[in-house]
Amino acid sequence: MAVAALAGNAAALLVLTLDTFDAPRELVAGGWPTGIGIVLRADALGALFALLTSSVVLAALVYEVLRGVRTRAFPAVVLFMSTGLTGLFLTGDVFNFYVFFELSMISAYVLTGYGGSARQVGGAFIFAVVNLLGSFIFLIAIGALYHVTGTLEMSAVAERMTDVEPTSGILIGVTFFVAFGVKLGLFPFHFWLPIVYTGTPPAVAAMLSGGLANIGTYGILRFGAGILPDQLELGTEVLLVLGALSIVYGALQAISRTSASEVLAYSAIGQVGYVLIALALGGPVGYAAAVLAAAVNSLNKTLLFLATGLRGWLVGAAFAVGALSVAGVPPSAGFFAKLAVFQAGIEERSWVLVGLVFLGGALSFVYMFQIYQREHWSDRALEEAEAGPASAPVLRAIGLGLAAVVLALGVWPEPLLAISREAGNLLAGEPG
Repeated sequence: MAVAALAGNAAALLVLTLDTFDAPRELVAGGWPTGIGIVLRADALGALFALLTSSVVLAALVYEVLRGVRTRAFPAVVLFMSTGLTGLFLTGDVFNFYVFFELSMISAYVLTGYGGSARQVGGAFIFAVVNLLGSFIFLIAIGALYHVTGTLEMSAVAERMTDVEPTSGILIGVTFFVAFGVKLGLFPFHFWLPIVYTGTPPAVAAMLSGGLANIGTYGILRFGAGILPDQLELGTEVLLVLGALSIVYGALQAISRTSASEVLAYSAIGQVGYVLIALALGGPVGYAAAVLAAAVNSLNKTLLFLATGLRGWLVGAAFAVGALSVAGVPPSAGFFAKLAVFQAGIEERSWVLVGLVFLGGALSFVYMFQIYQREHWSDRALEEAEAGPASAPVLRAIGLGLAAVVLALGVWPEPLLAISREAGNLLAGEPG
């Protein structure tokens, strides 16, 4: 039932995403007048993230159901998390964003401890404490935002922030950034992320990295570019520095690790650096590149985490597709994500950042090749594969399906590029 519900939700979100190409869709819940009732809004940015996240969670849930859930509560908790994530991406009200935000996080706390081992419970405790701190900071930012604007409707807040005293606006912007940085595991708020990602089962790690982490990415895009663009522009240098540090630090840490889960955990830290750099470059091109990089990164991490621990040459092939996509090698979707950031850097004539994109791609190729060789190509890996049976065909089929999506978006990227451009134009305040 949970799988059917999520599949229906993903299908409905696909239709909604296609519908937002014409114009954003908006309604006020409960039939209340505008300005009083809670606003629900679907635009290119929110609909894309909602569709992407719902699809990622669906794939991970199917994987775990086929592998055998360890507790009957697991599908229900996943449904609660998916409900919160969908509502979060489709709301036009800041406080409603917070409500759905907490619904998602509470569900994630439970999922992090799924399995019941001492390591998983410890990881869940760390995850809960750190993210409760992020929630507290986020709530402070919401209170400050309401104090200076007198409203929590996102469109109205964006309009009124232009009249807010600059110092107050900067403090609010920094507070939001710290809150989302903690949720995203952004450098230097990343210390909890490797512990959690390496301690959870593959399906949960896929949900956290490919689904839940989208809260932080979407939040930075929506609140930074959409609601606080002036404050975002003032923080351009900080974003560029943090983005560059994230790429280099994440890559170097990933190169030094030996297990696939550790490599992927530190890779997640590095890959989000491309989103920050594109966001800092700004404009329709930069924002579109940030959206595209975030979407492809979500698919890559889901594919790679679900492929971790499975056996068989088909699993190795699927893992190779994800690895090439992380490194930005054609014909994978990751090539166009890296290319979009590269083009944004050229447009801004930022040659240092252009070089950083190349360096990040090269380092990504090194650590992904290392882990692929260790897990699927080395003599030890081949001996282990021959000694034991291959993983169940249905589990391998999920990895192959995700790999096919990543390849298809690399061969025919126009739909994803189009929705990314639409989202970029929306954030930049320009017509599509």
